[in-house]
Order: sequence, then structure tokens, then C-alpha cells
Amino acid sequence: MKNITLSLILAALAVPGFAQNTQAPLARVEMLPGWRMADGHHMAALHIELEEGWKTYWRAPGEAGLPPGIDWSGSQNVAAVDLHWPVPEVVRSNGMTTLGYHGELVLPVEITPADPDQEIALTGAIEMGICHDVCMPFQAEVSAALPEAGEHDPRIAAALEDQPAASDVAGLVSANCTVEPISDGLRVTAALELPQVGLDEVTVFEPDDRAIWVSEAMQERQGGRLTATADLVPPTAEPFELDTKTLRLTVIADGHAVDIQGCTRLE
Repeated sequence: MKNITLSLILAALAVPGFAQNTQAPLARVEMLPGWRMADGHHMAALHIELEEGWKTYWRAPGEAGLPPGIDWSGSQNVAAVDLHWPVPEVVRSNGMTTLGYHGELVLPVEITPADPDQEIALTGAIEMGICHDVCMPFQAEVSAALPEAGEHDPRIAAALEDQPAASDVAGLVSANCTVEPISDGLRVTAALELPQVGLDEVTVFEPDDRAIWVSEAMQERQGGRLTATADLVPPTAEPFELDTKTLRLTVIADGHAVDIQGCTRLE
């Protein structure tokens, strides 16, 4: 992608949980405060609105995308943060496949508080990419005080409904992987006994280490068996040890997806 070195810096405004670009309002970010759940966790969400024609990326953006990152270290009364990514769009352009969202993204954020009886002060430093004819980094800061109770938000609820299906719910029978070394990394082939998700399936490989580059998967389906192969290249550009039980696989098609947590390695 060209013009990737351009920068778009978003400065936080005085309104809690809201940031916008003071030069060109290509994107706006706010924190939806959400509600405290029965287990003591808090469900909030990042709400990202993009100008017409602009898109941003899923957690695994594809070969040409900009991977997102969020730093929550400035927060208070936060023990853990889990993101619940809605099913992304599959975008094919110039021979490349990327995964993301056009126009708007509601990204549910589940917070485990250190003390569930106290208010949560959430602060996030966001780095992600936005694209139209060019792509550029996007930075924003959000902060919000999340109350002990809060209110149910239908926007967050809808995003939670739009999650990939768990593998057992989707009918996964088995997930086996073979691994072979290549000159600069590994080639991994996943054989999935899985009912067809849609007409034009895309399989995404996600290793635990986000520094590892992953190629677009080549795949074929024969009945209930989907076979997908991708190359994994670490920063050292050499073969490495891979625990396939930590390898995450997502099969996406027609607005639906299946989340597969790990595969059995076959020697």
C-alpha cells in the first residue's frame, strides 16, 4: 500500500470518551459506557465512525492491512480487557484480500475490574489504520468513567450478536494441521472437517505472536472438508517452533464466521 507513512493524529477533546481529528474529520471515536454484568465484568464498546468511503481493519487485517492496537495501561481498576470483534467484511482489491469495516465499527470491550464494586476509569490509546484511496495510520485517545451499574446499550448488544460462531456450535468435527519449514518461516496446512460457512470462504490464520507475518491462505473445499494453507514468517525470517494448539483459525463467508481455537498437529 502506498502513502502508508502519512500520519493522522487525533487529539482527545474535553468531552470524556470522545476524540476527533482537528484537521480533517475522517474518523470519530467514542467510548460507549455500557453496563455491569452479573459476573462483575463490565461490557462497554469503542464506537468508531468513519467518513463515507473510508474503512478500518479487523484484528487480523490481511496481507496489506494495518493491524490495530490498543494500550489500556493508563486505566484504573482494570484487571483484564477482552475485545469481541464483530464479523468483518472481506474486501478484495488490486489482487489483495483485506478484512475490515466500512463506515462504522462498534467494538465491544469486556473489562474485568480489579474490584467489581468500584467505578472503572478506562483509558485507551488507539492505533489503527484507515483507508480510502490511500491508507494511513490513525491514532486516538479515549477515556471514560464506567459506573458500577450502567445501562444496556442496543448498539453493543447488536455487535455482540454479530460475533463468529464457536466451532462446536458451527459443527466442527476436527481441525488438524501439518507444519513444514520453508526458507523464511513455516508453511501450515489446516484440514478442517467443517460444514460450509458460505459460498466464498476465506480462512485466516492467527498465531499468538502478532509480529509474525501471515500470507493470504490458499484453500479448497471438498464437501465437508476445507483445506487451507498459509505461510508464517517471523521477524527473524527463519523456521521457528509453533504450537498449533495456540493457532487461531477463522473461516469467514457471506457475513458469517466460525472461530476455531487451535488445531491438532500431525507429524
